[in-house]
Amino acid sequence: MKVLLLNGSPHKDGTTAAALGEVARTLNEEGVETEIIQVGHLAIRGCIACYACSKLKRCVFDDEVNEIAKKFEEANGLIVGSPVHYAAPAGTLICLLDRLFYSTRFDKRDKIGAAVVCARRGGCTAAFDVLNKYFTISGMPVVSSTYWNQVHGANAEDAALDGEGMQTMRNLARNAAFLIKSINLGKENVGLPELERGVRTNFIRKQP
Repeated sequence: MKVLLLNGSPHKDGTTAAALGEVARTLNEEGVETEIIQVGHLAIRGCIACYACSKLKRCVFDDEVNEIAKKFEEANGLIVGSPVHYAAPAGTLICLLDRLFYSTRFDKRDKIGAAVVCARRGGCTAAFDVLNKYFTISGMPVVSSTYWNQVHGANAEDAALDGEGMQTMRNLARNAAFLIKSINLGKENVGLPELERGVRTNFIRKQP
């Protein structure tokens, strides 16, 4: 069992790293392997809607996104961490996730997803909502905790003092480990549910 964690902060050792570190340590204690990838400092361009990925089976821009896609496919889950910028996730992370989720066509329904957001003060729930939409449009079971998955602080030292935030991270990790194990049992004994495809309805219709 393995979970991939993406750190969308440009600061390698900041608040987001402290939060994800707490999640990773607890997952390891629960028998789940983890890998944290620092992505917030990268120059990741956004999706240009060229649709080349439908033929190439990868993004047309052959950068870190395609490398992460390989690890994502092999993992049992994806946890995404971001600082809050103007009540939203970091822009670099959004560019990466847009391309990652759109260009990967493998079934994600047996992978858990979770978002972790960090701020000095406000905007966490708005950023949290944006990140969770990547999971829910992909059929991924979203892992919750005992509070929204957020940690407060201006730096890693502050984050360590957010006792409730760190407790939330540990409970998130335990819930994630339990869900991964439960999904594995379910796939073995029941299998994944039937998935319908092909119906695409536009909101604007031509006049008869």
